[in-house]
Order: sequence, then structure tokens, then C-alpha cells
Amino acid sequence: MRIINKTIIYISLMTLGFGQSYPPPTSLITMPTAGSLTRGSYSFGMRIQDEGGMISTLEAGITDRFQFGLSFGSPNLIGDDSLKWYPRPEALLKYHLIDESMTMPGFALGVNTQGLGDFVDSLNRYETKAYGVFLVGSKNWKTPFGNLGFHTGINYSFTETKDDDDVNYFFGWDMEINPEFSLMMEYNPALNENTMTAKKMSIQKGGYVNAAIRWTFAERLHLEFNFNNLLFDEDKVEYFKRELKITYIEYF
Repeated sequence: MRIINKTIIYISLMTLGFGQSYPPPTSLITMPTAGSLTRGSYSFGMRIQDEGGMISTLEAGITDRFQFGLSFGSPNLIGDDSLKWYPRPEALLKYHLIDESMTMPGFALGVNTQGLGDFVDSLNRYETKAYGVFLVGSKNWKTPFGNLGFHTGINYSFTETKDDDDVNYFFGWDMEINPEFSLMMEYNPALNENTMTAKKMSIQKGGYVNAAIRWTFAERLHLEFNFNNLLFDEDKVEYFKRELKITYIEYF
């Protein structure tokens, strides 16, 4: 009888995903995770921002642990203002250092120099700073609905230090509610925006809280509705940002 009870408890824990490793997404709304593209796969993404801005990203899995990508865009690609491009293409690299286990999270080291929003020439930074170099850990569980993941890390925006050069941290979670829909939320306290010059131009108030709904309406096509900067500064902006992100994943 005792053996049967132990067996039932064990099966129940496994069904709820207690400590079980599960493949995480490669990113949430803006923050990276420890997940990476597999060898021979690539992803093409388009982020449609406010004021007609758009960022295009192409990433490829070079090995099962290393992925490389480039991004480029404009803060006002669509509209009737003078067209403005970002000053340079940006790099996205990630190396999966440690695999996730039943008791330990997985870890990845990477670089992402692509910020969001307008580019402020006087401060040599994006409106929302890029993560720069980062170390991130992810722990995932398999639930009856799908994947449940928690992700946290530290970052240093080494290309945007003119106004502030502090180290920052971030964390977030994702949860599948069925095979097509996922919910995501993340928090970036923006500790690297705490000088007076940053406060004058920053649109956040107490950091960036972002939420999203991701819809996988085809096997390799993701449509994401982002609600960014929920802690917006009412003295600088009237409302939080609404964005649309499209990601297509294919194999060589």
C-alpha cells in the first residue's frame, strides 16, 4: 500500500511538472531567456512599434548552443515625417552555457545591442536601452496546460553609457494556456537610467513592466501583442505602448 501511495504521488508531481525540464522560448517580450535556437534553424522577426517604427531581426542557430543574429530598423518607418533610420545594425548573440536539469535552471550568456523606440543622438542611446551583455537563467516546468517558465538575469548596456553606466537586472515569466496561446510578463527596473539626464527623457516611472499575449496560429509562425511600459510616466507620455511582433521560424 505504501509503494502504491508513493507511486501515485510521484506520478502526480511529474504531471504537474515538478522540477521537470522543458524547452523554454528564446525570448519574452524584450528580455532574453536561456533558451536558444537549435542547429540549422533560423528566425525572422518584425517588431512594429509606436509612431510607425519597425525593427527587423534575423537570427540563426549555428550550433545547438550558439545563435547569432542582426537587427536593423527605423523609429518612424511608417508615417509622413522625414524618414529616420537607426544609426547602425545591431548584434544579437547568445551561448547556452549550462543545460537545465530537474533541480537547476539553465544559463546563457549573450549580447543584445538593439534598443527600442527613438534613438537620442545627444545621449547616444535608445529610448529604451538595449540589454547589452547579459547573463540569464531559466527554469521551466511542464504543466497540464503546457510550459511554465521563470527567467531572471543581469545585464550591462555597454554601448549606452553616456548618461548612466550602472549594472541592471531583469526577470519575467511565460505560461502556456493551450497549444496556441501563451501569456508573458517581464520587469526591467532600469537601474541604468537613474541620472538626471535619463530621468528627463525617460518614459518609464519605476521601471518597465511589459505584458503580452503570444498566438501561435501556425506551427512556425508567432503573432505577439505587446503592452509595454505599463508603469509609464504620465508627465511624459499619455499611455502605455502597444506593439505587434511577428516571428517566423524555419529550418535550413
